[in-house]
Amino acid sequence: MSNAPQDLQTIVERIKTAASASTRLRIRGGGTKDFYGQSLQGDILDTTGLNGITSYEPSELVVTVKAGTPLAELEAVLAEKNQCLPFEPPHFSTGTTVGGMVAAGLSGPSRASSGSVKDFVLGIDIVNGKGEALHFGGTVMKNVAGYDVSRLMAGSMGTLGLITEVSLKVLPIAPAEATLKFESTQSEALNMLNAWGAQPLPLNASCWIQEAGVGTLYVRLRGAVAAVDAAVKKMGGKLQNSSTGNVSVASDWQALRNQSMDFFKLRGDECLWRLSVPDTAPDLQLGETIVEWHGAQRWVKLPYSEAARLRSQVNALGGNAILFIAAQAMNTPATAVFNPLKAPLDRIHRKLKQEFDPAGNFNRGRMFADM
Repeated sequence: MSNAPQDLQTIVERIKTAASASTRLRIRGGGTKDFYGQSLQGDILDTTGLNGITSYEPSELVVTVKAGTPLAELEAVLAEKNQCLPFEPPHFSTGTTVGGMVAAGLSGPSRASSGSVKDFVLGIDIVNGKGEALHFGGTVMKNVAGYDVSRLMAGSMGTLGLITEVSLKVLPIAPAEATLKFESTQSEALNMLNAWGAQPLPLNASCWIQEAGVGTLYVRLRGAVAAVDAAVKKMGGKLQNSSTGNVSVASDWQALRNQSMDFFKLRGDECLWRLSVPDTAPDLQLGETIVEWHGAQRWVKLPYSEAARLRSQVNALGGNAILFIAAQAMNTPATAVFNPLKAPLDRIHRKLKQEFDPAGNFNRGRMFADM
């Protein structure tokens, strides 16, 4: 069942009805991340009717936007004022919404230097599982006294509440950008990135990938013109592109952000795994790999049968492994898509779920099978 309510009151009434009838609801914006998570359960509650930019103050670097607003529409408005969302949220296909961006909590290539989605959430409006409309945070950075609920919603996958509106911090587009290319093994790339990280360089994004059997490291620089020019001269490598003024995302970095590169095309029983590890972690020698975020995020293609071995290896480093995209032949995996939680963190998750959605109706099982 699908319905796109045009006003908040309609949403509130539907949630209250679902709560009283113990009807599960599946919160959905553009549906571009339906592949992500444990399972999809419940009647669809479409948020795309909540559309539009409520307020935008370019001089204050703040925008407030309704959850069902297309992300592309928001980014176009910001670009007109030479501003952007610095964390580069991915567009896996057309239709990505602002609410889905926050709920998924996914960030693009510049996350290591610019911050993640949650770092730019200033305030948020939600409807909880009881049908209560709640507001948290505000439109300035110092607005939190106590628990920061607004940022808690980033990455919650719709399990705690339906996001109806969000206030975001935005930043000016960097005046200069350059991409450098280095031939290297993965180990050499990690060593270079860690060495550069200790220097005052305008590092913005990095990507190591093996192409035609040759390891290649790409490093994107962003910042003041003088800083970028000086870094290009100091770091060496082969200059791929350089620009000043109103800089847009280069197509290759955009392909990485949106996972439209050939690497992300899965074949046979391949699954796409997203690894979060310390940036000092060595080459894990797991086969086809993309290294991002100066070593902290790695994409690996391995069959699901390797899940236990992969997670054991990554957990030993203090990281975690998420089954980001399952093989096409797979249905809902028998074990967790997300890294199983340790007992203390599991208790916190369950208590938060109970507080915000006591009947357990929102996106049931999306993050963990029994939550």
